[in-house]
Amino acid sequence: MNHQSSTTAGYERKSVDTTAASLMLIFCLVLGFQQVAIKGVAEDISPLAQVALRSFVAGGLAIPLVYMRGIRWQDVHLNWRPGALVGLGFTCEFALVAWGLTYTHASHMSVFLYTAPIFAALGLHLWVPGEQLSTRQWWGVGLAFMGMVIAMAPNGSHGIDIIIGDVLGLLAGLSWAATTIVIRKTSLSEAPPELTLSYQLILTALLLVPMAAISGQLISAQFTPMAVASLGFQALIISFGALLLWFTLLRRYRASQLGVFSFLAPLFGVLFGTLFLSEPLSVGFLIGGSVILVGIVLVTR
Repeated sequence: MNHQSSTTAGYERKSVDTTAASLMLIFCLVLGFQQVAIKGVAEDISPLAQVALRSFVAGGLAIPLVYMRGIRWQDVHLNWRPGALVGLGFTCEFALVAWGLTYTHASHMSVFLYTAPIFAALGLHLWVPGEQLSTRQWWGVGLAFMGMVIAMAPNGSHGIDIIIGDVLGLLAGLSWAATTIVIRKTSLSEAPPELTLSYQLILTALLLVPMAAISGQLISAQFTPMAVASLGFQALIISFGALLLWFTLLRRYRASQLGVFSFLAPLFGVLFGTLFLSEPLSVGFLIGGSVILVGIVLVTR
């Protein structure tokens, strides 16, 4: 069976309906809790080790799912080049998230990671026919950039460590956007979502598990009940369930319409960070974060 198509970018996707909207709400709610889950047990298991382990576990679940879906080696071989790019982008994204969380707050990471729709919209505008931005959307890009400057501006509560972490979160958003562009631009646009998921998880595990082991972060990990629960949530709900849902929706619905819901994820992230980790909220961050969200809405609406 050959899932590859010569017209990947032109595949007709449906408009978002009630079912897709409800699923995107769940997706954003789950991802909004991601940074809190990582940061909450960072003293027991380093963020990098958490991402490595959860990718390893979720990748192990993805392999039999791929086989049961009737995807065979020839399909893997046909899509291996874009699959490798997507896997590298995914690895960079979560390595940057893990690194950034050692510097900044989970609430900050949530906002800067979810600037990805802005960068994805720009890339799709340049490289994918039918995804060009309107004047209103360009205004949204400008507002989002202004919001990033405001939110990242140093003040009494923002030391250099916080700024470094915020920049790493921004780079993670760029990495996520890059994977979206690769998926829409290449044969993965029409590939089964299970195949795309397996590329991401397996390559991430292959790269990050040795890195965490060599750096000693796996050996020093303390598998407390809370840490194990967090890893289980991250592996089963986030890395496996939520990402599979995202790729399935991306395969069936218009990315520009799905993207309008993604601004909810940082709102949930900030809320969870404040409620569960007692993280502070500065006035500048609230203003900048709000402007970012307005910009995202204008671009992805």
